[in-house]
Amino acid sequence: MATENEALVRRFFEEMCNARRLDVADEILSADHEYVDPHSPPADRGPDGMKAIVSIYQDELDGHWQVEETISAGDRVTVRWVGSGVHKSDLMGVPATGRPVRVDAISVFRIENGKIAQHICLWDTLTLLQQIGAVPEPAVA
Repeated sequence: MATENEALVRRFFEEMCNARRLDVADEILSADHEYVDPHSPPADRGPDGMKAIVSIYQDELDGHWQVEETISAGDRVTVRWVGSGVHKSDLMGVPATGRPVRVDAISVFRIENGKIAQHICLWDTLTLLQQIGAVPEPAVA
């Protein structure tokens, strides 16, 4: 079961996110999929909501998702990953800067009936905002 769940989550990162095949969402996400992320715009439930969120980072940052570590337990798959890209268009109200970005993140996926039913994501929003110049970086002591 853990291997199947991990393969499903790998498809999310490799095919849907990095290969930019948003249509994969219809295959791997449940009809009432829930995305929970306090730092992203609210997402509609279901595959279309997740497509909208992923496309923000694909389009505005030319994003890439690098899986660093995967841990499975029961119906959950936890992934430590790094998001990177270039700030190439308006993001969170900040005009394009052309600056490279790199943020650390952790996602917890809940699998139900062979599909991703929930995705809880926490990522280093402050670092992203500092990298695109929206928030000043801390002074070096």
